[in-house]
Amino acid sequence: MKLHFIAIGGAAMHNLAIALKNKGYTITGSDDEVFEPSRSRLEEHGLLPERTGWDTSRITSDLDGVILGMHARKDNPELLRAIEKELKIYSFPEYLFEQTKNKKRVVIAGSHGKTTITAMIIHVLRSCGRNFDFMVGSQIEGFDTMILLDQHNDLAIFEGDEYLSSPLDLRSKFMHYKPHIALVSGIAWDHINVFPTFKKYTDQFKTLAKIIEQNGHFVYFSGDPILESIAEDVRSDIDIHAYTGHNFFIRQNKTFIPGSDDEAIGIELFGKHNLQNLSGAKCICQLLGIDDKNFYKAISTFKGTKKRLQIVRKTDDSVVFLDFAHSPSKVKATVQAVREQYADKKFMAIFELHTFSSLNKSFIPEYKGALNGVDEAIVFFDQAVIEHKKLQKISEKYVKDCFDDNRFTVYSDAKQLSKSLSGLTLKNKVILLMSSGNFGGLDIQSLVSNL
Repeated sequence: MKLHFIAIGGAAMHNLAIALKNKGYTITGSDDEVFEPSRSRLEEHGLLPERTGWDTSRITSDLDGVILGMHARKDNPELLRAIEKELKIYSFPEYLFEQTKNKKRVVIAGSHGKTTITAMIIHVLRSCGRNFDFMVGSQIEGFDTMILLDQHNDLAIFEGDEYLSSPLDLRSKFMHYKPHIALVSGIAWDHINVFPTFKKYTDQFKTLAKIIEQNGHFVYFSGDPILESIAEDVRSDIDIHAYTGHNFFIRQNKTFIPGSDDEAIGIELFGKHNLQNLSGAKCICQLLGIDDKNFYKAISTFKGTKKRLQIVRKTDDSVVFLDFAHSPSKVKATVQAVREQYADKKFMAIFELHTFSSLNKSFIPEYKGALNGVDEAIVFFDQAVIEHKKLQKISEKYVKDCFDDNRFTVYSDAKQLSKSLSGLTLKNKVILLMSSGNFGGLDIQSLVSNL
């Protein structure tokens, strides 16, 4: 097979390119900008475009297909040439389904927790000696790529994103996967630039439940009333499985859970939302034939995923976390988890507004109370990002008023943020950095190392 990737530099796109190259496919690609870590990984595999930008000469008649990334535009010259040549054009999720259409497919969806649940499942399956294809939205320790495709595997585990498939395909990505088993972890309004009403957002998950393959399984968190409603409406041939949060206790800043023989098992994860994630992963693993004893043994060695409460620095009496939290529900859950785990320490949160939703002037009031539980906080947004996304301008005062909290400072200049952070001390403190961006281009690792 010979395939060309338009916008190969995306996090998921470059992993798919590498996975297909590892299968023996001939892969080419293009992009107008490629950032780390995509750049280094593409270069390592000989897939980094020789030059940035779009070049219609790359679109040749001998291509078996073109895979279109989400950040390409509808008027992309390479896309227009591919249409002109009547080449087969796939979105990222379409091609994942194409690769796994004859396999048993498990899809993990939800507004929050889907990356962690997917990562838990593939960690446990691998620990138990199972072979499977997978796609997960973050790098996991022990796995070279975020995507694996192998023609000999008969099982595929996918993280199911509700965001759009491509500029030409405005369906949610998970609509393509046609799961035999689908899990939804919870629903909290997100991506308001695409789903302007809560109903339009929840409709995506209702549709997912309806497209489960015949005699399949629908797994959901029972603490979500919307999911309870969706579960009541699934087809009669679908088995329904509800899960709750797992029991746990905290001792000396470490979380323990009761295992299959009621022995206390120490785990690296913490927080009520992650213990809910663990219960969801356990339910899926049971459906895939993993017994409780093997599940608990494997989950005790799971260290989480990149930018999901990732420890970036730790001393005898302090710890610094980096987390992907960006929506109000994710910020609240992450703050609550850290507060409960480190009740004996001073707690500081540094949060960046970065996504289309979080920088939307009408949506920012949704964050009111999101940082309850912290002792001190900084909220940052980058004016350049607002201009790039062509959003309405906002002021530092407006953001502070929306959060309605006097304990924190708002910055819109990365240099001011850097200066503020450089004066911090770590003694008996836990610091939580939350962003889906990069804090205005700051080198966070270096900054943290110098605290």
